Amino acid sequence: MAKDVIKKDGQDVIVREDTAKSYRFVVWGVTTAVIGLAIMAILFFVFFWSAASDGELKTPAQIENSNSRQ
Repeated sequence: MAKDVIKKDGQDVIVREDTAKSYRFVVWGVTTAVIGLAIMAILFFVFFWSAASDGELKTPAQIENSNSRQ
């Protein structure tokens, strides 16, 4: 069987090729998920902050009434 080297806890570990591929897949998957969640959190807070800082506080009923008058 083919062998491959992965870095785990700062040390090189010799493992089978399929184990190394699955280890790298998990690392990339977790990294991608963290980056995606970070982008979503940033966008949420940017849009939430811009929506919350317009200076006017309205109830949903007031917003509905102002939309129906137009």
